[in-house]
Amino acid sequence: MRRIEIILSRLLWLIPTLIGLIVVVFFIANVVPTDPARIIAGENATTEQVEALRTELGFDEPLYVRLGIYVRDLATGNMGRSLYTQRPIADDLAHRLPATLELTFAATLIAIGLGIPLGVVSAIRRNTMTDQVLRVLSVSGLAIASFWLAMELQMLFSTRWGLTPLNGRISGFGPDEITGFFVLDSLLTWDMESLGDALLHLLLPAVTLALPAAATILRFTRAGVLEVITSNFVLYETAMGLPRGLIIWKYVLRNALISTVTQIGLIFGVLFSGAVVVEAVFDWPGLGTYAVQSILQSDNKAILGFTILVGVVFIVVNLIVDILHTFIDPRTLK
Repeated sequence: MRRIEIILSRLLWLIPTLIGLIVVVFFIANVVPTDPARIIAGENATTEQVEALRTELGFDEPLYVRLGIYVRDLATGNMGRSLYTQRPIADDLAHRLPATLELTFAATLIAIGLGIPLGVVSAIRRNTMTDQVLRVLSVSGLAIASFWLAMELQMLFSTRWGLTPLNGRISGFGPDEITGFFVLDSLLTWDMESLGDALLHLLLPAVTLALPAAATILRFTRAGVLEVITSNFVLYETAMGLPRGLIIWKYVLRNALISTVTQIGLIFGVLFSGAVVVEAVFDWPGLGTYAVQSILQSDNKAILGFTILVGVVFIVVNLIVDILHTFIDPRTLK
């Protein structure tokens, strides 16, 4: 019952949080000194033509009126039409969302698979050469710029060794579309050729996105394990003769993961929004590429749609993290 109350409480906060996000992003997007009507009309358009287009698109209305109209349309699921693609923004986002989610899920899994085990090893081998090497690697992972790492990986694995594709999401038409996730669709249709091709295309952008996140998870896991490993219950279990591996990987890790799970939730949101740079380098047809093109075209409604979608993902992921906390640490239910 207490768990349901927590979930309902978080869902109730979803509405004011989204409204606040929409208002803030709307005003920020509209204070930028650009004229979308002029960009759309082209360099050769006359002043009268630009004014007519501005009136047609509603850019001559006061800002608060445009905000009211936007919120009203958004409540009905209408995000407007993209000036860049000339398609409904909701359709554009829905079409590109699986590509970005697939990349983000893959990067998150890689980050967790690297960060948690290495964090535990770093903690139980504290102040040894292994610990020092892992600390240097984690700091390096946080310091390296994603775009630089992406280009270096491309040059090494794609250009020099020819092991992975240079860019794109898949060769050819890909598997029959069911969910939009190429890896999952390949498995569902048992198209092994497409599966291998999709995984090869996914490898470099996912690794590029995952390494800084893995470094963060490593450091949080290390700190959590070091805090728990000196607890009385660990000393008691050690005195009882339980195997050290069992104590570390089952009892210590479970208690140490509380802060790490929170960090993973935040990291997923950061990876989702931070995929913009990686998608641009690898020509990945996801939301990041769409956002970049929208910014270049001063397509404010498309930028708003992208930002609101990222905000929703952040909120949903944090809700999932809160629910996971109630299972990992039952004290949060009190």
